[in-house]
Formats: sequence, C-alpha cells, structure tokens
Amino acid sequence: MTGIAHQPIAEQARRLLEPILVRDGYELVEVEWARAGGRWTLRLYVDKAGGFGIDDCQAVSRIVEPILDVEEFIEPAYDLEVSSPGLERPLRKPSDFERFAGQRARIKSYGPVLGTAPASPGRKHWSGTLKGFKDGTVEIDVDGVLHRVPHDQIAKANLEYDFEAELRRKD
Repeated sequence: MTGIAHQPIAEQARRLLEPILVRDGYELVEVEWARAGGRWTLRLYVDKAGGFGIDDCQAVSRIVEPILDVEEFIEPAYDLEVSSPGLERPLRKPSDFERFAGQRARIKSYGPVLGTAPASPGRKHWSGTLKGFKDGTVEIDVDGVLHRVPHDQIAKANLEYDFEAELRRKD
C-alpha cells in the first residue's frame, strides 16, 4: 500500500476531509487539485440534504481550513474553493448511480467498452437515462437500449441537465 505522502493531493484531501464533512451533515462530492493562471487551487464540491448555498460554502471553508493548515500535506501555496456540485453534478460512487436513477446522465469511459448492449460495438460515450448500479456496472438507457458500463472503466460521469425539458415543464 502506498503511503499518504505518495498519494495525489486531491485523494489525500478527500480521505482527510470526507469523514469530517459527513459528521457535520455534508457530502463531499468531488475534490479537484488544479493549476490555472500560475496558481494552485484545491476545489471542493460539497452538497447537503435540502440544498447547498453560500452560507454552507462559508461554513465548510471554516471547517476545513484549519484542518488543512494543521495537516500540512499541500506544499505549494494554493487557493481553497468550496462550491456546490451544480446542475450537472459529478457521479462517482455506486450509491450516486443508484440515488440518481431515472435522471439523465453522461458517461465517458477510459477506453472503448465492448458489449455494453447486445451486439453493440465498443464505445466510450453514453448519454441517456440512468437505470442504477448492478453487479459492478452502471446501467444507462440510451434511446431504448440498456447499456452496462463497468464502474472501474468510468473516467467521468455527470448528471445531464435537460434545459428544454425544464422549459416544457414551466409552460
């Protein structure tokens, strides 16, 4: 097993902060460690039951800043950003795919996945309705065809907000 000093910064932050945020009623959805414009940023996407607002962003910042300062595993200077996951929320854990079954999603795999539907050629992209998680695979209906994508082959998955459907609902 690799020691914590050799783990990527985002994963170290996740392991450190997730139990603390869960204890305080939050869900750590995603952690990003990125460099833009010459500055490093640790970006936390956080949610909670009933919604996540600006007051929650401030509260989470107050919770995690002292912990990150004490742990000192991030060497370069960085900015901390706390945000809601937004309308096109990332999906990572099997429970995410179960929780959002019935909603539209977009999935991208690391490489072509063969046989995700009967007689289908390999593909890397799916956009359709989540059906859930079963036997280590994410099930997604694309135009009436059920595809099964192995969870360990998913590079990225997000909810897919349907603006047109929302407009039709408001009419």
